[in-house]
Amino acid sequence: MSSSSIGFGQFALIWGVKKEGYGAGGLSLVLASNALPALLMICGGVAGDRFRRHQVLAGADALACAAWVTIGVALSARGTPLPLLCALAALGGTATALYLPTLPGAVADLLKPSDRPAGNALISQTQSIGLLVGLVASGLVVTAIGPAWAASTRGVLCGFSAMLLSRLSTGRPQRGNAKPLRDLREGWRAFSACPWVWIMTLQYTAVTTAVVCYIEIAGPLYMLGGHGDAQAWGVIRASEPLGGLLGALIGARWRPTRTILTAAALPIAVSLPMLAMGSGASWQLIAIVATVPGVSQAVYYVLWTTVLQNSFPAEVLVRVNSWNMVASYALMPIAMLVSGPLAAMAGAQDVVIGAGAVVLAATATTLLTLAAAPRTRVSFRRSLAS
Repeated sequence: MSSSSIGFGQFALIWGVKKEGYGAGGLSLVLASNALPALLMICGGVAGDRFRRHQVLAGADALACAAWVTIGVALSARGTPLPLLCALAALGGTATALYLPTLPGAVADLLKPSDRPAGNALISQTQSIGLLVGLVASGLVVTAIGPAWAASTRGVLCGFSAMLLSRLSTGRPQRGNAKPLRDLREGWRAFSACPWVWIMTLQYTAVTTAVVCYIEIAGPLYMLGGHGDAQAWGVIRASEPLGGLLGALIGARWRPTRTILTAAALPIAVSLPMLAMGSGASWQLIAIVATVPGVSQAVYYVLWTTVLQNSFPAEVLVRVNSWNMVASYALMPIAMLVSGPLAAMAGAQDVVIGAGAVVLAATATTLLTLAAAPRTRVSFRRSLAS
C-alpha cells in the first residue's frame, strides 16, 4: 500500500468531512468507520497464511483503490450523506486490515533471516519517504484544489501499488485442509504462548489509542482553532517520516543486547509532540519536536518486526502478527468516537495532554513488567514445547 497515498487519505477524510459541515461529531464517526475494520485483521492473518502473500497484498491495494476513488467522487459532488462517507471509509479500512498483517510475512518469504533487518529498514525508509511526500503534497492539494482530489489521488496510487505487487512471487503456504477457525485458534495459541509478545501488544494498544486521538481528532482541531491550516498540519505530520529516515538507518545496524526492553522503551518519544501541543506551542515548534518520535518509531518497527519474523515459523507468522495488530488497533474506533466530542467539550489541548500521559504511563508499566521477568526470551518454539 503506497505510503504516500496514506497521507492523501488522511487529509481527504479530515478536511473533506469538515468541508461538508459535519463538525467534530461527524468527523469522529467517519474516522471510526475507517478504523473499525481493524478488528478484521485476524481474518487478514488467516488469508496471509493461507494464500500467496503477494497476492493478498495486491488484492488489498486493489480494494483500497476502488474505495478511495469512490470517496473522491463522493466528495466532489458535495452534500455527500454522512452514512455513505462512513461506508466508503469502512471499505478503505478493510483493505488496510488485509494489508498490514501480511506485509511482514511477505518479507519473511522473500529474505533470509540475516537479511531481514536490512529489508525491514528499507521498507521503513520507503514508507517514511512516501509518507513524507504524501503528507506535504496532500496539504497543498487540499488547500489548493480540495479534498476530493486528495482522495482520488490515494486511490490512483493504491491501484499503481497493486499492479507492482502482483509482479512479485511468494511461496504458496501448505495449509492442507485446515479450517479458518482452526487457523485462528492456532494463531492465538502461538501468540499467547510468548508473554513478551502480548505484554508489548498491550503497551502498543495504549500508545496507538493515544496517537489516534492526537493525529486524527485533537491535532487537526487544534490547527483549525487558529493555530494553523491544512498545510501547516501537513508539515507537522511530515516531520515524523522525516525523522523515520534516520531511524530506519539506525534500526538496520543497531543490535541492542536486550532487544525487547529497548523496543519497549522507544514509544515514550511519541508523547513529546502531544505535550508540546498541549502546552500551546506554535505549529513550527511542534513540527520540530515531531521528528523525535519519527526516529524512535522507525527503530521500533525494524526491531519488533525482525524479532517476530525470526521467532515464529513462517506458516504461523502472519496470524501471530494479526493477533498483535488487532489487539493494538482494537480501541481505535472507540477512541475516534469519544475524542471528537471530548475535544469539542474540553478542548483539543486537554485531550492531547491526556494522550501524552497515557503514553508515558503505558511505557513505564511495560518496562517495569518486562524488567521483573528477566528470563523473558524470544523463543516461540521453546514456549510451545513447554
